Amino acid sequence: MWIFLLILLLLFALYLFLIWPARPTPVQRAPFLYRYCAHRGYYTQDQSVPENSLPAFQRAVEAGYGIELDLQLTKDGQVAVFHDDGLLRMCRVDKPLGACTFGELQTYPLASTEERIPLFTQVLALVDGQVPLIVELKSTRDYAALCQAACQLLDSYEGDFCVESFDPRIVAWLRKNRPHYMRGQLCENYRKDPNCNFPLPAKLAGSYLLSNLLTRPHFIAYHYPDRRNLSFRLCRALGAFPVAWTLRPADWPSQPEQGFDCLIFEHDAPPVRYAKGAR
Repeated sequence: MWIFLLILLLLFALYLFLIWPARPTPVQRAPFLYRYCAHRGYYTQDQSVPENSLPAFQRAVEAGYGIELDLQLTKDGQVAVFHDDGLLRMCRVDKPLGACTFGELQTYPLASTEERIPLFTQVLALVDGQVPLIVELKSTRDYAALCQAACQLLDSYEGDFCVESFDPRIVAWLRKNRPHYMRGQLCENYRKDPNCNFPLPAKLAGSYLLSNLLTRPHFIAYHYPDRRNLSFRLCRALGAFPVAWTLRPADWPSQPEQGFDCLIFEHDAPPVRYAKGAR
């Protein structure tokens, strides 16, 4: 019996070692603490103000919301603000974004509006430190080039920001090359995601944050419906900054702030910040 208990204790200690997060400093936490951040900018549900567009970011700034946005590289190495790998959903063109130059992208309207895919430099100039940014780096084959290009722009940006990714390789790159940035691991329960075709071991490792061994993220951005995940709750208890994504009007709970220090939302109008007591 004692041997069995010892083995269980050792396994639990190993589990904690694998998922142990870094702790953000108070200065890193402060801009995002108890804050609502607009997912892909404060865009409209009908896409008349398209997601990840300059008007969506302007609306967020005017409302005082933090901003979450997505970065990818174009064929000619420009850092573009766009979510999907391909252009079909937002631009009605069946091409990967990475196969297009930025000039070519400017010929494709966003959601049948007059707006076009912006450069990250344009967004940084528009926001200009007025609200904090949650910058997501999208997983790509040449992820290191994206990391390098995006971070070179952020190095000279004077506003508040943090950087996150679903891809542990990107978070590990940030840990090695930009250790002073507040870095985050995006995550969900991949076993429940019908679009996830990872092998079961990869699904389990991703769902339970076992890649933290390599990344040691300062914050965990976890899918809100999966918030009871044991690894997420342990990381929060161990000092990680807990972030929720993405709350929408259809599933807006009565107390969404409970257990989170920052909330990413879309298609609603919550307060800019919420009180600590709401947690």
